[in-house]
Amino acid sequence: MIGFLILCLLAGLWITRPQHADPADFAGLVPDAGNGEMVFAAMGCASCHMDADAPILGELPGGQRFKTDFGTFFAPNISADVDTGIGIWSDLEIASAVLHGTSPDNAHYYPAFPYASYGRANTQDIVDLIAYLRTLPAVSRENTPHEVSFPFNMRASVGGWKLLFASNEWAVLGDLTAQETRGRYLVEALGHCTECHTPRNIFGGLDRTQWLQGAANPSGDGRIPGITASQLDWSNSDIVAFLTSGFTPDFDTVGGSMVEVVENLAMLPQSDIEAIVAYLRRVPGPS
Repeated sequence: MIGFLILCLLAGLWITRPQHADPADFAGLVPDAGNGEMVFAAMGCASCHMDADAPILGELPGGQRFKTDFGTFFAPNISADVDTGIGIWSDLEIASAVLHGTSPDNAHYYPAFPYASYGRANTQDIVDLIAYLRTLPAVSRENTPHEVSFPFNMRASVGGWKLLFASNEWAVLGDLTAQETRGRYLVEALGHCTECHTPRNIFGGLDRTQWLQGAANPSGDGRIPGITASQLDWSNSDIVAFLTSGFTPDFDTVGGSMVEVVENLAMLPQSDIEAIVAYLRRVPGPS
């Protein structure tokens, strides 16, 4: 019996082992740092990795605190610093982190890093993102260890979480237009909007039956609203204006972490914002 249990454990660890980017998927791709800057904005990288106390544009020393039911996580340094950042990481190591949540030392990253959404991104955008990250300044700052207690500090268990909840399948299917498909890509992949606007189960996985229907605020302050078709009673132009200026139709202003989201979205072309709105109109609301 003990031997069988050990065999099952080893099989589970093998099935849920960290995954890596396939070099063949990136072969021949020419990086475009200009597009990478747009990808960087759409992914909201600076919102989490800038210094929370003294943010400087382009500097990504990390250190921001994210409190969850599973522990407190600290954003790492993703600047080009070779000692404390990602300056010596290869392109494939960065791609493995973003797409698969795997570190250069072959460990699972916690899903506070939204790789479950980024895993849907296309490889060209990731190549371009990496090229843009290489242009940003190096900032020396040691990473703050996460404050996670047993059993959540067992990183091997994150592989099981990935197997259950890190699906690269699109949530909204059907006969989408080119504009709606682009919007889906921005919302479900790069923008990882679902990470905040979709409720989670007791294991921290997204409840795909309530896609974008609103969720509890991890900070405990209020509730993150639903943004499905039936829950958005603003006009398309009102939503576009909100996502680029932060002003609601009644001249209220956006607050909380959405402030940074609007600042990032404002960097994208108008066509991308309109695509996001077109996609949201296709998302079914609460029954």
